Amino acid sequence: MSSGLPARIPTVSLDVNTPVSPPYWALLERELLRAQTDACQEFFARYFDERGYLRCVPRWGGDDGPDDAAENLLNWTLLHALGAPDVILDLYRVGWEGHLRQYTEAKTVEVPLARDGMYYREFPVMFDWFHHGEGFSAFFLQGLSTPDDRLLRQRMERYAGFYMGEDPQAPNYDPQHRIIRSLFNGSRGPLLRKATGLDWAGDPIEVEGRFHLGHGERSYAEMVAHFKDYNDVVGDHPLNLAATTLGVLAYTLTGDEKYRRWALDYLDAWVERTRANGGIIPTNIGLDGTIGGACDGKWYGGVYGWGFTVEVPQTGELAHRPAFQSRTHYAFANGLLLTGDMGYIQVWREMYDRVNAHARQEDGRILYPHMYGDQGWYDYTPEPFQPGAREVYYWTMDPADRERVADDPWFAFLEGRRTDYPIEALQRDLAAVHDKVVGMRHDTSTPDTRLSDDMNHLNPATTAALTELMLGGLPTGRVGYPLHCRLRYFDPARRRAGLPEDVAALVDGMTADTTSVQLVNTSQTAARTVIVQGGAYGEHQIERVQVEGQGGFEVGHRAFVVHLAPGCGTRLTLSMHRYAHRPTMGFPWP
Repeated sequence: MSSGLPARIPTVSLDVNTPVSPPYWALLERELLRAQTDACQEFFARYFDERGYLRCVPRWGGDDGPDDAAENLLNWTLLHALGAPDVILDLYRVGWEGHLRQYTEAKTVEVPLARDGMYYREFPVMFDWFHHGEGFSAFFLQGLSTPDDRLLRQRMERYAGFYMGEDPQAPNYDPQHRIIRSLFNGSRGPLLRKATGLDWAGDPIEVEGRFHLGHGERSYAEMVAHFKDYNDVVGDHPLNLAATTLGVLAYTLTGDEKYRRWALDYLDAWVERTRANGGIIPTNIGLDGTIGGACDGKWYGGVYGWGFTVEVPQTGELAHRPAFQSRTHYAFANGLLLTGDMGYIQVWREMYDRVNAHARQEDGRILYPHMYGDQGWYDYTPEPFQPGAREVYYWTMDPADRERVADDPWFAFLEGRRTDYPIEALQRDLAAVHDKVVGMRHDTSTPDTRLSDDMNHLNPATTAALTELMLGGLPTGRVGYPLHCRLRYFDPARRRAGLPEDVAALVDGMTADTTSVQLVNTSQTAARTVIVQGGAYGEHQIERVQVEGQGGFEVGHRAFVVHLAPGCGTRLTLSMHRYAHRPTMGFPWP
């Protein structure tokens, strides 16, 4: 991996003068950007006030807390980075600044953790990274559009400092044992006692007849009961690996090596623990650094851990909630992004085999375990244990990993099958935007009968299809990790991130070392220029470009320039060296 930053300005360019009729997928992409822009403006006017405060009853907790409020801006920063108009970024900024102020002012009465404010120093005072990641997902992608924003850099460095042992008010990190000391952590440090249902549920609130709770609770008592077993938070937990995203992003914004070193050192500690635990990541590390040390020696202990099965208060049924399984693989990809070392992904993928080795046969069927507790392996299902298999294949491009996601329509499209997938996916997301607008216009709630998560499903920013098709990337969702994609685009005329006006892009083929993309200028009157970059953060080297029906040329850089004449387009095949460079947020110009 290149240790320095090569010249940011691409020196190789291509002129495209071949007329093409705008393909249907290209028109759908542009329409989806336009429709979301209009819908997001309507959504903002409906649910935010002029200060950027969310029009709701602000509360603390795992049901409807600050993270849910922030999720009403989910995907907005990515939408702008894809090419949506600047109004999306402008509204996001108003909403984000309002969010930070609103939840700094909001205080609990009975919950001791947030009596002086739910946020302190513009960050949650103390909660888990499952929720931190959800709440900060939009913020974590802001740098794709505003890498030179001084306030963004200051915040990212401050937040990273909370987890690097630099901040005496936030002693979350123990550098001797290389642990984050509690599942509950934040700007006021770690919670070093058992958590209670009150800590998780928030202050008492009127429910019946006024609010509809996301977990189906019918009363405040059921809200507390939902979290009654969410107690074991002391010690480190794999969900805390999400904090490495702060190190990654602070590094990409500043180039300061200390952030990269900390993220890798903490991640490497978890690699060592996983290997010491027989190749299966433990879900509790004691304050003394021992596996299971805060859970009576049980490596599978802890809230959201391997053995975290709880009772649903409304029904009495048991529910399995090993939340680490849906997020932690992204942390190992942070290691890949910082080093180019595929060994980080190998740690997670090897765990599939370790767990599935405990499969058993019942009635002629093979069943695979997904949980582990005092009784041993349990929660056997016909589906093999393989959380994150889609992402793992995306990172490795190993045929053995492809077999785990055999039915994935996007991958089938990239392999030359499922040729209808782009139209299908874009139409699906357009329909979703339509349905959200209809839902918003039929919403009869008022701010005092509205919780922070009530509007989440109406947020019109719908970027999954565009991320796959335009960027050849993994949809970011609300996991709180960096963007992973083959290509990104920049508009040098407007000096901003995203595709220029009228331009559409379709990544229609990917292998471990090639990427094929169609670029089309749908304008019949205006020429457009686009910079094509390898990777979200310039991490991929573009070695050579082959122009369909013509010759090829060498690039040897993170990026190159394409000049598209009016109504013209082309298909390019890029030979690439993935993860060749250290990541940077910097734009490809001075």
